[in-house]
Amino acid sequence: MTQEKLWTKNFVLIIIINFLVFVNHIMVLSTFPFYVEKLGGTEAVAGLAATAFSFVAVLCRPFIGWMLDNGKRKAILFIGLIGLALMPVGYLFAQALALALLFRMLHGASLACSNTTSSTIATDVIPKSRFAEGMGMFGMATALATAVAPALGLALMGKSFRVLFLTATGFAVLALGLFLLVKTPKLVVEKNPLSFQALYSKNALPASTIMLIFLLTFGALENFLAKFASENGLPSGGVFFAIMAVMLLLVRVTMGKLADQKGEGLFVYSCNGAMFAAFLLLALVPNKITFCLAAALAGYGFGGLEPALQSMAVHIASPSERGAANSTFLCAYDIGIGLGGGLAGELITAFGYRPMFAVLAAANIASVLVYIFWGRKHPSSFSYGK
Repeated sequence: MTQEKLWTKNFVLIIIINFLVFVNHIMVLSTFPFYVEKLGGTEAVAGLAATAFSFVAVLCRPFIGWMLDNGKRKAILFIGLIGLALMPVGYLFAQALALALLFRMLHGASLACSNTTSSTIATDVIPKSRFAEGMGMFGMATALATAVAPALGLALMGKSFRVLFLTATGFAVLALGLFLLVKTPKLVVEKNPLSFQALYSKNALPASTIMLIFLLTFGALENFLAKFASENGLPSGGVFFAIMAVMLLLVRVTMGKLADQKGEGLFVYSCNGAMFAAFLLLALVPNKITFCLAAALAGYGFGGLEPALQSMAVHIASPSERGAANSTFLCAYDIGIGLGGGLAGELITAFGYRPMFAVLAAANIASVLVYIFWGRKHPSSFSYGK
């Protein structure tokens, strides 16, 4: 039996666009606490900025998913990419915390438009027989950007915030250029009236909830790892995220097909375990060796779990439900990152960095428990019925 073709022109383009979208987003996310500090804010204010960013994205995503399920793929992506290009320029003119927070929220809405649409287009062009593998390759762009962009952002910030923000705009402009080359499949979709049921996917809830809880830990890393390293005599945040990037590539290249073959359970257990160990190392014995080991463990944890669970969230959705399924999963992504950053900021302000890592490690235990008692028994699980 001939294997269906995965690597088409449209699939490659949407992967690159997704990568550029997340580089734009995360290079600003990882440096924003430093920008808040420059404007006179504290870690708690930086955590508030992360929460506000995610809150707006979460509010927007269900309506974006509904519009996508009514066939408006390219229009929403165009709007999102324009916003990603404009918001970093806005930061240059924000000399007050309130204005910076406003632009941060608009940046969140732009990200919601962009990556909800790019994920939905990816699910349109991936053949069903290679769905988890394809989503793994698509997710590699997100995960690789998540690992590479903080180091890039920190390096550019070392030159100036002006260079940082204009570079972020440049990545969004490049994504706009590639967007013009994308041809989305012509799909027959049913026009769904706006209703509460049309705004989310019930079948995507188990995977989304498991991912949300896991991302409480990753949100803390993205927002505060660089400052933790700089204040504790550890290698730079750039080193941490570079090690993560290498591990992400290894995971995706060697394990990309396992979700199709074995189900998502392998990743839920091992990836949560890896992140749990990483947080305990940072909390209990932070030194140069454990810092690098924690980076590798975190790279495996995020790199393996995110595409496996996104595949679980979407793979039983019909074409007219994919927008809602993707928006549900990505809402959970935003909530997890935002709450993780917010909780981490409050915990750091109250107790310090090391207690924060120890407390948030409990999220990995909770993520596994939700999978055991709900996720693996749900029809959306790749292992369901086996």
